[in-house]
Amino acid sequence: MDVEKFKYEYKDCIVFKSYFGLITVEDVKNSWLEAISNNLFPEETIGFILDYREAHFDIEPGRHNEIPAFYWQHPGVFENKRIAIITENPEDIVYPMLIRLQDRGYESRPFSTMDAAIRWILKKE
Repeated sequence: MDVEKFKYEYKDCIVFKSYFGLITVEDVKNSWLEAISNNLFPEETIGFILDYREAHFDIEPGRHNEIPAFYWQHPGVFENKRIAIITENPEDIVYPMLIRLQDRGYESRPFSTMDAAIRWILKKE
């Protein structure tokens, strides 16, 4: 995975994770594992905003199931958190919608704007 495929920022108890280029299931899982091993998530984190506006999913049919399974395997990071997934590409919205159907122990939702995603994470919507 290229280092340029993702970056993290932290503000107002929200972790912002931006993706770039073609993104596979392995990219998603490996980027989370790297961040977890480097303790990039402060204890007071209330949610995650995953920004895919400059990325495109390259996910084989059926492999999207591995993403919620990964979240379930890491309750210390994701349990009781909100995960907002931002994408503007109509072809990419299907994956956040399919992942949302498997939410368990966390809550996810697709968005097309950053403002709406932030309001939802902060529970202002």
